[in-house]
Amino acid sequence: MKPTARDIFGDPVHLLAFGLGAGLAPRAPGTAGTVVAVPLVAATWALPLAVRIGICLVLILAGAWLCGASARKLGVHDHGGIVADEIAGFYLAMLLLPAGGWWMLAAFVGFRFFDIAKPWPIGPLDRRVGGGTGIMIDDLVAGLFTAATLQLGWLAWMQIT
Repeated sequence: MKPTARDIFGDPVHLLAFGLGAGLAPRAPGTAGTVVAVPLVAATWALPLAVRIGICLVLILAGAWLCGASARKLGVHDHGGIVADEIAGFYLAMLLLPAGGWWMLAAFVGFRFFDIAKPWPIGPLDRRVGGGTGIMIDDLVAGLFTAATLQLGWLAWMQIT
């Protein structure tokens, strides 16, 4: 089923799973969903880490449920327009990174790379885990890979400079 804007905006589950409509983007809906996460990350950077961890857990748990519920309603597992997983994955990627536009840009590019390329174990997880958890898991691992890559890159840079 190809959902219409009326379908998405008329159903709160679809509305949230589709990132407030970002998933309706005709091209690169996952990237559009990641863009939705940027202001959320920026707005919460100054909050204490414990609060940001709580927000991240809510995004993950609610996102898994929303992704699964929306997919069931659409009759399509991991419909391309479901982007709550990208929002949670990018938030996770940024969780422990320093505040700043360059970090955000690097994380955005890295996250999109890992989410699209799906290197091991992201690809197998994406194919083997079902339901809302399956929709969410590859983006969470992509977020972890992004954060680890940027942190390791920063540490290496600090060692050579």
